[in-house]
Amino acid sequence: MGEKEKQGSKTVSSSDLSDYTIIKEGEAEILMHAKNEVFYNKTQVNNRDISIAVLRTFISKRKQEYETLLSRRTKAVQKVSSENASNLEAPTESNTHNEKSNGECEESEEITQEESCSISEEPVTIPEGKGRRELKPPKVLEALSASGLRALRYAREVEAIGQVVALDNDKASVEACRRNIKFNGSVACAKVESNLTDARVYMLTHPKEFDVVDLDPYGSPSAFLDSAVQSVVDGGMLMCTATDMAVLCGGNGEVCYSKYGSYPLRGKYCHEMALRILLACIESHANRYKRYIVPVLSVQMDFYVRVFVRIFTSASAMKNTPLKLSYVYQCTGCDSFHLQPFGRTVSKNNSIRYLPGFGPVVPQECTDCGKKYNMGGPIWSAPIHDQEWVTSILADVKSMKDRYPAYDRISAVLTTISEELPDVPLFLSLHNLCATLKCTSPSAVIFRSAVINAGYRISGTHVNPLGLKSDAPMDVIWDIMRCWVKNHPVKAQPPELAGSVILAKEPVLQANFARAVASLSKAQAKKIARFLPNPERHWGPKLRAGRQITSKHVSLLGPQALNGINHHEEGCDEPQAKRKKTEDPTSVS
Repeated sequence: MGEKEKQGSKTVSSSDLSDYTIIKEGEAEILMHAKNEVFYNKTQVNNRDISIAVLRTFISKRKQEYETLLSRRTKAVQKVSSENASNLEAPTESNTHNEKSNGECEESEEITQEESCSISEEPVTIPEGKGRRELKPPKVLEALSASGLRALRYAREVEAIGQVVALDNDKASVEACRRNIKFNGSVACAKVESNLTDARVYMLTHPKEFDVVDLDPYGSPSAFLDSAVQSVVDGGMLMCTATDMAVLCGGNGEVCYSKYGSYPLRGKYCHEMALRILLACIESHANRYKRYIVPVLSVQMDFYVRVFVRIFTSASAMKNTPLKLSYVYQCTGCDSFHLQPFGRTVSKNNSIRYLPGFGPVVPQECTDCGKKYNMGGPIWSAPIHDQEWVTSILADVKSMKDRYPAYDRISAVLTTISEELPDVPLFLSLHNLCATLKCTSPSAVIFRSAVINAGYRISGTHVNPLGLKSDAPMDVIWDIMRCWVKNHPVKAQPPELAGSVILAKEPVLQANFARAVASLSKAQAKKIARFLPNPERHWGPKLRAGRQITSKHVSLLGPQALNGINHHEEGCDEPQAKRKKTEDPTSVS
């Protein structure tokens, strides 16, 4: 019946299809006008695919948590009822037994109280009343929907999903979204609704209503975060994208501070720092409402960063936020960087005191090269992935590879993330280390082996193919490089250079470059592709909706897009083109 209705909707709109192009992605199809009226970017297929994979895993985990909570409550009730029955059977027991049973009752009450507290941290709450009620399907909000493609894919491809609410503040976008909902048939019409409204106002007027809130703006999401963290239910998920990478990566540090409350540094790790700045910003907004975040997946892909965090409410757990934040000190002469923790805790007599972090962690001048430090942050220095979630998401993607148009890319990214060291913030670049010393570069396997042989851990990073995460301190890293240069001498350099100062010191650690067993990751050993090239040219950001495409956008969109616009305008007669221009308030003259 659904297929017939879908075919019917296509037949009805077939008279108007000459002005539109049908775009199919996954199981959803949308109608795109030849002009740039509503934003659509083919590149974001990676973003949408990975979001669907995370959403499927979230629904599965949500169900497991619900069933675990029910079983715990059932066991607690059974324990209390059995104790009550034993008390009725033996009312003349000794006082010692009564004291024991009272203690047991108090213990069970404490368990019940703990469970009631944990309910607020679970993704769903158990409704009051007798009997067990089924878990409701998750309600999803897409705050900035544009054409509605993401909302339609959620509705058509995620089996256990409930209602999907798509919002936009642009009339042309909402009309396009509603047209696409009808075009996709009965399933989409039943599950997806489109509203013309300001997403910030809508989220503020619907507190703790949505299990999943998806923010994917054109640019910075900072204006939407305060209302978004209030709209998510306890244990729900916030999916957030930021595409203003020039700001987040240090191109405009003062702008980044005004939007995200953090100052970026321009290092090789700048893209991972962008992820951690965004997470720290979301945590800051959540803390204002006695809430906190738990990141499950954080990805830097193409030209944007994307984070998936769960949001919980707990005034006590919120106090741990300073322990998850750090400042970053980056040497201006070499690649040395150090983290300054924001806060610390002291335990005394079963109580925890929260205190400011000790500092400074570095002197005025770098101990390796003698140069000054730049200071950035604060950033999120706690883990940015939940490895259990990553494993589940990757397994789901591999089991349904035919349903993900960008399977190759997202599986490669998830595989690399699954092998990252979760507790090591930021990373080093082997090529940058060698550039500082003006020496030839050792292979990644040799360098990783030296770090492992020295007793430390090391891994790659999904952000940069040349990046290396390690818990080895910087003096160990430079000792390894000094030993390498002794075997591979360099030309004499001016003594004031950072590399010359570093090499002038004798290594304390004698590096062992013998190949270690763990020098290759499992993916590398199996020769699994981890960093794939772009599938086509001009694979990147697109022009904002409503802007007129001109010849200056050829480098961004390609000549094909420009030719398509020119042909469309030549095909229309002049009066119609003028009338359309006058009637369409979103077009830019």
